[in-house]
Amino acid sequence: MNEFSVYQWFVDGQREDVLRFVSMEEAVQTATNLARSVGAKIGTTARVIITDGGDCCCWEWLREDGIVFPQELYGQLKRGIKRDER
Repeated sequence: MNEFSVYQWFVDGQREDVLRFVSMEEAVQTATNLARSVGAKIGTTARVIITDGGDCCCWEWLREDGIVFPQELYGQLKRGIKRDER
């Protein structure tokens, strides 16, 4: 099913629609890459989310906190750091 979309926000408040209507695997890979990107490391990327076909947020990363949703992944990928380095 290709019902997932990825969005990112920048510190100036602008939003980018990164991917629309892709598979869950592609959405997770892209969102993870954004959370590990140069923008995430230097602080210009502020937020990344994955939404499902019903426009519900099913994954969220914040610049200062790392992954904040789902709760069981809280704190992973903090400030662009790889999961095993947090």
